[in-house]
Amino acid sequence: MMLRILFLALTLFGTQALAAPPSNVLLRPIELDTGSGTLYGSLVLPKSSQPVPVVLIIAGSGPTDRDGNNPIGGRNDSLKKLAWRLAQNNIASVRFDKRGIAQSQPAGPDERQLNLDQYVTDAVAWGDKLKSDPRFGKVFVLGHSEGALIASLAAPRIGAAGVISIAGTGRPVGELLREQLQRNKLPPALLQRSFELISTLEAGRTDDNVPKDLEVIFRPSVQPYLISLLRYNPATAFAAMKMPALIIQGTHDIQVEVKDAHLLKAAKPDAVLTLINGMNHVMRIVPMDMKRQIQSYNDPNQRLAGELGDRTVRFITKVNAGQPFSSAHNGR
Repeated sequence: MMLRILFLALTLFGTQALAAPPSNVLLRPIELDTGSGTLYGSLVLPKSSQPVPVVLIIAGSGPTDRDGNNPIGGRNDSLKKLAWRLAQNNIASVRFDKRGIAQSQPAGPDERQLNLDQYVTDAVAWGDKLKSDPRFGKVFVLGHSEGALIASLAAPRIGAAGVISIAGTGRPVGELLREQLQRNKLPPALLQRSFELISTLEAGRTDDNVPKDLEVIFRPSVQPYLISLLRYNPATAFAAMKMPALIIQGTHDIQVEVKDAHLLKAAKPDAVLTLINGMNHVMRIVPMDMKRQIQSYNDPNQRLAGELGDRTVRFITKVNAGQPFSSAHNGR
């Protein structure tokens, strides 16, 4: 079971949930011509006579689509529900399918040619598109899981007004991967080979000698992407940002730990840290029971954690209004 969770995390790579968007909100398709393929997304736009703040929402790793759904992990509509929650408070959002995923699949290169920097470049292009649109005011960037690292790297280039990291790791992925593999209690020989592969990738080299049981994570075709991911330290990227930032982490997340949120906070002391008691990786309140956890990944009807929406809306509203939002506002 833990290997399945690991696959979800690292393969290439209270408010009640609404059944429908509010009536005063427009839903529109939106697309971005990158010059190397078109990316497709969804715009959620509150009806307003004045420009409204807009949030660029970046999904997590693997084949996770704009709504937070994954053909391996299931449908939970987490990012779609978050977008509707923002719209209730006069905040627009754009969420999109990354290249190679869902509707943007044709824009994806061969897996061997994909790298994290391309995702960052695409996020910057989306941000520039939103900044040039007169319907929008300040642009915020929100990333979930691996999307939090992409958000941290893209936000300075966009000139974003603020950044929201949800379930973002504070450690290099190599360290996180070693820890998860060790926790998975692999046979000693397989664990040793896993560590050797990680070290080789961290050194920027590929290794085609991958045991069958490890191909789901280390298959040769995904190794170039892993090399691009492993060279970044999320805490360093987070520290380099000059704009206001909000860190949100659930205490019942089985993929990313609370200590990662504290590492991000230590890297950027003026960031706001909010720990949401009982929230898991897909932003639901779920007990620390593996069966219940897995079920939540494939339950679009389960409510988002109410505090998640409340804290996100409060941060965007205050920063948009030019009001100070410092570490003094920490919830915990």
